[in-house]
Amino acid sequence: MLGIVMLFSMVFDISERLSEFIENKAELGDILFKYYLNFIVYYGNTFSSLIVFLSVIWFTAKMAQESEIIPILFSGKSFVRMLYPYFIASTILVIISFTMNHFILPLSNKTRLDFEEQFYRDRIFVENYHAEFPGQKIIYFKSYNSDENIVVDLRLEQWDKSKPKVFISAKTAVNEKGTKKWTLNNYFIRKIGAINDSIVTGAKLDTVLTFKVSDMAMRDNQVETMTYSELKHFIEVEKRKGNPEVPLFELKLHERSSLPFATYFLTLMGVSVSSRKKRGGIGINIAIGLLFVFIYIFTMQVTSVSAEKIGLHPVLAVWIPNILFGLLGYIMYRFAPK
Repeated sequence: MLGIVMLFSMVFDISERLSEFIENKAELGDILFKYYLNFIVYYGNTFSSLIVFLSVIWFTAKMAQESEIIPILFSGKSFVRMLYPYFIASTILVIISFTMNHFILPLSNKTRLDFEEQFYRDRIFVENYHAEFPGQKIIYFKSYNSDENIVVDLRLEQWDKSKPKVFISAKTAVNEKGTKKWTLNNYFIRKIGAINDSIVTGAKLDTVLTFKVSDMAMRDNQVETMTYSELKHFIEVEKRKGNPEVPLFELKLHERSSLPFATYFLTLMGVSVSSRKKRGGIGINIAIGLLFVFIYIFTMQVTSVSAEKIGLHPVLAVWIPNILFGLLGYIMYRFAPK
């Protein structure tokens, strides 16, 4: 089932990206091993619980259609006993997925995202950025365009408790990639003293600041390259900076734990919905399963948007779909043939 889903995903992705691969002269080896190998690892693990759900429905419905479940129950084995192998296998898959999410996927994602950045990612464009960095540094800029690597209307304020110490502004600024070296154009620097202020202006100044442009302008999916401890530290730093994207980062962190555990609830639902022989055959079970998959994904999207836009706690946002489907799975289990 995983192979079928990933094959279709790759076909659709290739049809969308092929022209960019050719235009940017990407090598076949890089496409296969740096991109699509890690593409399969990422999306296969992300949707593993849903793929397990469809797989459980498939082979349980097959057993029901061939009247294999009825003899099991009539032999004296309980429905709960029949669930043992399902949940033993689910536990193994949950452990694998949990380990992948927190420790292995970040390394895989870094290779995949580096490839995307090189060959087909669109530019980064940020407007009206405002944040407070550690050390009471307040930073603002009007806009940033990654194609030109230019920060427009940069302003930096250094405070000492409640008193301003330094004010720096520049019409444009350029950061040397990967370093904290900056070139300020049409700059203005004011150092505020106890008695007198000093003001320096000029056309161009090469200097070193305590931050890089990547600390201010980054893609949301860069958090996917961070391990658990790195992401926790990153979220704390971004909270101090007042980054409005913090709820999204917290969602990504908690999803790493909630998505693997969804395997348990979806397995229970899969067995319950497909263990009864139906007139429509396996097809009707698959159709019901796909309906539940769409409802699950829709619920996840609703709660995620609620966390980002209206302040729903990220922990609740990622666990509400699991709780709802856990209750639904229990109800379906109660009505399953025993």
